[in-house]
Amino acid sequence: MNEDRLQVVLIGAGIMSATLGVLLKQLMPDARISLFECLDKAAAESSDALNNSGTGHAAYCELNYTPLQDGQVDITNAQYIAERFEVSKQLWAFLKEAGAISYQDPFINAVPHMSFVWGDENTDFLRKRYEAMCKAPIFQDMQYSADPAVIRQWAPLIMEGRDNTSVLAATKMDAGTDVDFGAITRDMVRYLEHSEDVEVQLAHRVVDLVKQKNGRWRILVDDVDKKTQKEIDADYVFIGAGGGSLPLLQKTAIDEAKGYGGFPISGQFLMCSNPGIVQRHLAKVYGKAEVGAPPMSVPHLDTRIIGGQRILFFGPYAGFTTRFLKNGSFLDLPLSIGMNNIRPMLAAGMRNRDLTAYLIKQVMLSSEQRFKSLQDYYPDAKPEDWTLTVAGQRVQVIQRDKGGGGVLKFGTEIVTSADGSVAALLGASPGASTSVSIALDVLTHMFPEKITSQSWQQTLKKMIPSYGESLIDNDDLCLATRARTHAILGLS
Repeated sequence: MNEDRLQVVLIGAGIMSATLGVLLKQLMPDARISLFECLDKAAAESSDALNNSGTGHAAYCELNYTPLQDGQVDITNAQYIAERFEVSKQLWAFLKEAGAISYQDPFINAVPHMSFVWGDENTDFLRKRYEAMCKAPIFQDMQYSADPAVIRQWAPLIMEGRDNTSVLAATKMDAGTDVDFGAITRDMVRYLEHSEDVEVQLAHRVVDLVKQKNGRWRILVDDVDKKTQKEIDADYVFIGAGGGSLPLLQKTAIDEAKGYGGFPISGQFLMCSNPGIVQRHLAKVYGKAEVGAPPMSVPHLDTRIIGGQRILFFGPYAGFTTRFLKNGSFLDLPLSIGMNNIRPMLAAGMRNRDLTAYLIKQVMLSSEQRFKSLQDYYPDAKPEDWTLTVAGQRVQVIQRDKGGGGVLKFGTEIVTSADGSVAALLGASPGASTSVSIALDVLTHMFPEKITSQSWQQTLKKMIPSYGESLIDNDDLCLATRARTHAILGLS
């Protein structure tokens, strides 16, 4: 490697670091990039297919993105998320056309997204939601039905064995997808591995980051296998280590990191691979969350396609652990608490008693109670067809507010130093689906002058044709963009 070139370090081999690395390699081909991952495999934590629901969050079916306010359904956040998912698909289409990803077993597959509710209040809400959403071009193909016969055609399993007198309603978007985020992440990491001036080092754990007087970062890295240490200096550092990002951000000692805390939430799914059941359900069916449940705990019966094999997931069932990563330490949470964030964390806990009560209730569920919630969505389900699997860890962000208290955040937060030399990504859903837009936001924070340059703008438009334009406000561009990317990705 040319030692005089700009050095960028990426921490974590998940979807976020992989996406940022791919963008940087296109935008700054002469830069030196080092990616460090503490595990011996890329995308082995939250990005792995079995650690998330693979929804490809497009806000088609997730009811928590469309709150009811003063009798009206607000679709603002849903449009925002849907637009950002369209941006992700554009980069993936670019990589496929460029031959940068294998696509032997497609990481993204067409799977309709459905919302399904019962009861007068919920069906009234779903109808209002549909009426608001179908007016927007990005959701214009949405279908609605309160007819049990139609819903049975869309998703037979959720109707079989159900009381015919129940009040039901559903919406359906055929533009929905299932995404194996582990597969696309590993494809992008392989692309980086074979790129000039890029090193990908698995089983290498970043243990410290120190800002030097010359403005560069001195990074201490443990070789997990050889039990040795090395140092590397970097001009820019991106911390995209999932639940492990918060402890590393705290080690930077930047002012912007003060007041941040994290609340870990674990998850489990029931999984079915019985072909006689799996082949009769092709949809992601989302319902309404319980009071106090975090956004990623919305119940859903999902078709998943992993390595070319179809399976069904139902869940998630939330739980609590002090680990920040599935492969983390039980000391993660206590070691993350210090004088600058203990007050915000206590205040957030007091404000979110419903969440605490919900987690206690989930932890105490028996296997029979857990299975009963599946039967709310699949009445004829049999226990012998389902096994319990542990999902990935999520760390909800706690941020200090202006009064010195704390607010529990349910989205994704980018924390950047004043000089832009270090950035960290905190939070959870809908992170992976909007990874490309998040990476673009990171680039804006870290390279504010370069991202407005003509060369960067041209390169970004090549990768993401809609870059700089709104898919929400421009109807024709929205529909043309989706048609193009779906054709390239085989989703038409």
